[in-house]
Amino acid sequence: MGAVPEPCPQAPLAVLSKVELRVSCKHLLDRDTLNKSDPCVLLLMQSQGQWMEVDRSEVIKSNLNPVFAKIFTVDYYFEEVQKLRFEVYDSHGHTGVGTHDDDFLGGMECTVGQIVAQKRVTKPLFLKYGKFAGKSTITIISEEISGNNGYVELAFRAKKLDDKDLFSKSDPFLEIYRIDDDRSEQLVYRTEQVVKNNLSPVWEPFKVSLNSLCSCEEKRKLRGVVWDYDSRGKHDFIGEFFTTFEEMQKAMGENKVQWDCMNPKYKIKKRNYKNSGVVVLLDLKIHRVYSFLDYIMGGCQIHFTVAIDFTASNGDPRNSCSLHYINPYQPNEYLKALVAVGEICQDYDSDKKFSALGFGARIPPKYEVSHDFAINFNPDNDECEGKSSSSGVGSMARMSLLTPHTPSGIQGVVESYQSCLPKIQLYGPTNVAPIITKVARVAADEERTKEASVGATGAPGWAETPHARDTCGCSRVGPGSSPRASLSPQQYFILLILTDGVVTDMADTREAIVRASYLPMSIIIVGVGNADFTDMQILDGDDGVLRSPKGEPVLRDIVQFVPFREFKNVSIANSVPGAPELWVVEQLLLSCAGVGTPLLCHSPKSRAQS
Repeated sequence: MGAVPEPCPQAPLAVLSKVELRVSCKHLLDRDTLNKSDPCVLLLMQSQGQWMEVDRSEVIKSNLNPVFAKIFTVDYYFEEVQKLRFEVYDSHGHTGVGTHDDDFLGGMECTVGQIVAQKRVTKPLFLKYGKFAGKSTITIISEEISGNNGYVELAFRAKKLDDKDLFSKSDPFLEIYRIDDDRSEQLVYRTEQVVKNNLSPVWEPFKVSLNSLCSCEEKRKLRGVVWDYDSRGKHDFIGEFFTTFEEMQKAMGENKVQWDCMNPKYKIKKRNYKNSGVVVLLDLKIHRVYSFLDYIMGGCQIHFTVAIDFTASNGDPRNSCSLHYINPYQPNEYLKALVAVGEICQDYDSDKKFSALGFGARIPPKYEVSHDFAINFNPDNDECEGKSSSSGVGSMARMSLLTPHTPSGIQGVVESYQSCLPKIQLYGPTNVAPIITKVARVAADEERTKEASVGATGAPGWAETPHARDTCGCSRVGPGSSPRASLSPQQYFILLILTDGVVTDMADTREAIVRASYLPMSIIIVGVGNADFTDMQILDGDDGVLRSPKGEPVLRDIVQFVPFREFKNVSIANSVPGAPELWVVEQLLLSCAGVGTPLLCHSPKSRAQS
């Protein structure tokens, strides 16, 4: 007999930060006959040996030295090698990007770690087969997004701008630059809308993160530049102005701030020169994005519920082939999945008591089918508490799975699960809507209680109090200011569903999820076993917006589905970025600021709330 291998210790959780990447190019190849190339950058990331497109920049017309306004945001795991590829194409409008070899202007490969470590990377672009793309280069500048971040919404207009065209009026657009400590300028935003033939344009409002705009420093200098658009890329300079975010904030409410748009050459040459127009900030709105720590320190309490599939498709628990088989030497996949996710969620569960429900079984005393029964058989209190030692049925399984530091909640669920199995009859079908509805009902009751409390006391709820925040939207740290002071307690509900197959009440489940998306609630579905879980992706909003049978969309994407077979040999949290801990953290942020009001701006997986 071979020696039984020792179980590998659980790897530490992947450390995540978000990084913004700014891209510019120089000396690009000219692929156009009459004009210059119209470059666009595609960002690709390698996943399982395949290059997958992450995002792409805007197209800049007739420019061989483009500075792209598009800011790429990527998740950075410093312990992983994350390969990136930047591809530059000459766009031909309706024909798209990258449709012919002649469109390709060059590519460059690197890792996220290299860019983050060097902060600024300039490399040559290569054509196919390793051939240099002339003297073309690409520059990537990285900046880590701070934890205490938010975004600002700005609305600009201009008045009486200089006319740069002979036979028509100027076509103005606006650029905003941040001036860094080394005096270099970083393009923050370029208005997508070019207002044709208008010397007093009103540009569309736009949103930008405070980190990008001013590095969350109110006094950092900003530069605004107004140009007259030229289709050949030779834009005419109209004027510039300088400001700070501190000065911009005077435009909040009904106030407005304006600056003279100055052309330095005219100022020197023209004796009576006043300005080349006026730029007006019509409105400014600051949107605060809280960190997960803000909510936890603010008193948010996590309520964790696990729901276990006891349908007959799992197999007879007495048979070693059953997914519910209790092996005295090896925990089954239900136990592995429960502990893997539960140990993550328990860190944010204040009382460490987990509710545990079952579905799809005949239960005593009448052995009628139930889809929402407490596995401890206490209908008045479905929370499970661990008892003394690991003795009795499955003790060795518990000993190999749980540690002395495992919280009583997880231990209690494991004990209740193992005690429940001999008392029930596995049956069916796989209906999960009743359990989703049950947890959602508790969450709704909690919401009504909170609203009644706020109405009676005038408490601010999740709204911030002014003293806990500086005007830049970043949390103050110091005497007399704390996230605890600005946030009032609320419960957030996490439902973990462990199932071996596709749900049979899909229509009812979709309806229940849509209803639950309006509540402080998230659902993690873990597929156990080797079934085909393709249809379960319908419930996961990653591939599209989930809708009820009547066509009503979810308010938030609250469901995450993961097949456990892909992660059975390693920690779930260490296997897939964001599944489930980081995703749950995101969902917590989405809901805790107020029911029905997303907090982070969806672009594409992050969202924002004013």
